[in-house]
Amino acid sequence: MNDKPKLPAPQVNPESKPFWDAASQGKFLIKRCTSCNEPHYFPRALCPFCFSDQTVWEESKGEGEIYSYSLMRKSAAGPYAIGYVTLDEGPSLLTNFVDCDLHTLKIGQRVKVVFKPTDGAPLPFFTPI
Repeated sequence: MNDKPKLPAPQVNPESKPFWDAASQGKFLIKRCTSCNEPHYFPRALCPFCFSDQTVWEESKGEGEIYSYSLMRKSAAGPYAIGYVTLDEGPSLLTNFVDCDLHTLKIGQRVKVVFKPTDGAPLPFFTPI
């Protein structure tokens, strides 16, 4: 019997649809601004650095390192860890860490994206390499 709560399906809109379509194929996308060349996550139409609308989709390797994390020991769902990952391409993102011994996580540790199923597109999380 699986006591874990079911993951909610992401809310897909026209702006985020390419991201979720790629996630369904096991690909992790970021956006890059063609005006200032800065990559960003979460993908959105306007660059958060220069506010240009000249952004393009780019496939990320989905690898990076833990910048910071916090272990939540007391939760109705059991212990879990959240933190920031800095992708090899540059952007940092907030995520949950899964499929690992939470007590062995370390700042600077290499991680990679993994996708977990929902009733819609799969959700990206990170696990140690």
